[in-house]
Amino acid sequence: MSFLSRIMDLKSKAHFNAGGNNNTRSGGNGGQAFEGTRKRTGSQARSRVAVIICCFGMVYAVIGGRLVQYGMASPESVSSIGPADHLMASRPDIVDRNGEILATDIRTVSLYAEPHKIVDADEAVEMLATVLPELDRRGIYRKLTSKSRFQWLKRQLTPKQQSRILALGIPGVGFRPEKRRFYPGGVTASHIVGHVNIDNRGIAGMERYIDSQGLADLAAIGMTSDAKLEPVRLSIDLRVQAIVRDVVATGMEKYKALAAGAVVMDVHTGEILAMASVPDYDPNNPAEGAKDGWMNRMSNGTFEMGSTFKSFTTAMALDSGKVKITDSFDARAPIRIGGFTIKDFHGKHRVLTVPEIFQYSSNIGTAKMADVIGIAGHKEFLTRLGLLTRLETELPEVKTPTQPREWKKINSITISFGHGVSTTPLQTAVAAAALMNGGMLINPTFLPRTVEEANEVAKVVVKPDTVDKMRYLFKLNANDGSGRRALVPGFNVGGKTGTANKVVGGRYSNTQNFNAFLSAFPIDDPKYVVLTFIDAPQTGEGGGRTAGLNAAPMVGEIIRRSAALLGVKPKFGEDGSALLVSY
Repeated sequence: MSFLSRIMDLKSKAHFNAGGNNNTRSGGNGGQAFEGTRKRTGSQARSRVAVIICCFGMVYAVIGGRLVQYGMASPESVSSIGPADHLMASRPDIVDRNGEILATDIRTVSLYAEPHKIVDADEAVEMLATVLPELDRRGIYRKLTSKSRFQWLKRQLTPKQQSRILALGIPGVGFRPEKRRFYPGGVTASHIVGHVNIDNRGIAGMERYIDSQGLADLAAIGMTSDAKLEPVRLSIDLRVQAIVRDVVATGMEKYKALAAGAVVMDVHTGEILAMASVPDYDPNNPAEGAKDGWMNRMSNGTFEMGSTFKSFTTAMALDSGKVKITDSFDARAPIRIGGFTIKDFHGKHRVLTVPEIFQYSSNIGTAKMADVIGIAGHKEFLTRLGLLTRLETELPEVKTPTQPREWKKINSITISFGHGVSTTPLQTAVAAAALMNGGMLINPTFLPRTVEEANEVAKVVVKPDTVDKMRYLFKLNANDGSGRRALVPGFNVGGKTGTANKVVGGRYSNTQNFNAFLSAFPIDDPKYVVLTFIDAPQTGEGGGRTAGLNAAPMVGEIIRRSAALLGVKPKFGEDGSALLVSY
């Protein structure tokens, strides 16, 4: 036996003997010692069980708390998509001058996926397609198998779609609350109100204007909230707007035209009460109008306005003092200049007075009045009326007029009767308002404005005496000239037609016109300017296609249906006949 083994054996025997001797000495006390040891052991065991139960309770409490936290928390937002409070930020309601809602926010949800939690991308795509058959399956599959942690699948779902997708129980797919812009009037005022993109940011019309005033900047830095904002009130009257839009849409169809438009403007404040351009679009679904409907031809389209420009040429001549309303001009022979021949559409072939030149829409007589003023004076006057510069207003979609780089005599002659300068129909109406309201040029506004506020920004551009004469000429042309179809009994309508050969392929077409009618009422003390245009009509009242047969009747229809809403009372004689204004 080894040395170490012997030492261990001796130690064991010594321990055994010591224990036996001790027990012998203790005698009856051995049972009591054993009982105390058992009690201590039981107490320790119970303490250990209690500690273990407490530990498990705490663990389960932490797990439960985290589950509740995850259940109540918003999904994690990754990449360029903003936090939930950004996406839920409110836009202010847009209302008309009477408080009628034109645009408002409604709550909706959007479908998203967390690709790292998707179990089977193929199965998820197939299941989603049963509810959203229009989804791009390949595109959705790529999103579900991407390495990102967040992907939009479908924005702005209906409640029914959300309910059906929830019932599918697809792991890794969820919903995020958002806001959707809703336009109760649909197409009625689409070009004025505009629309927003998928992230509720304004991209056209007054929606874009609102963002340009600071809303977009606040949203970008996260300072917007879900709080209700003060509505933005516009100058338009929704009732009149509906009438104007209906008239131009009906006119485009009735006269088989490419497009049409109209505006009603308060001559004393510059407020736009109604404005429409067709084709248009539904801002609730703007993508459908992307091809042609987004184009607002009233403010963002420039056209040669034809004989409506004779109003400005005549006003220029009278305002200069070089031409009197009693003067006459020889209109017997065409004007030949620079290889061009200027003649009248329905020539009288005689000497015409200034009122006759306006009434018969003589190109020859108008050109000779412009020649009296000269090229520099002509250009200066049109600039003074705002017809050669970009119109200033809240609406973002405004196009700059075009004019010759260098004005020569031939340019001045053709511009005098509406060829050679292209302007927007809206700024043509604005310039005409200055000839009706006492001689003040007032930039148009789509926001409410008082007369006092308008006077602060107004510029005097013509003399009051010139205004009186232009009112007389407008009335003369409506009663005895080409504007007779715009007359509405009791409302004393005055105006000027414009029939221009349309430029097609760089040349003037003999088969297509751009027609307009520029009017004001009641002409004895004008309150409103109404302008209509119709692009390339194929017909008109009585079978012709000139402005007096289509653009003028459209003005008459707008005034007949909206005058009472605008607060204009008709004037009738004792015998019930409409009173006419005399000067």
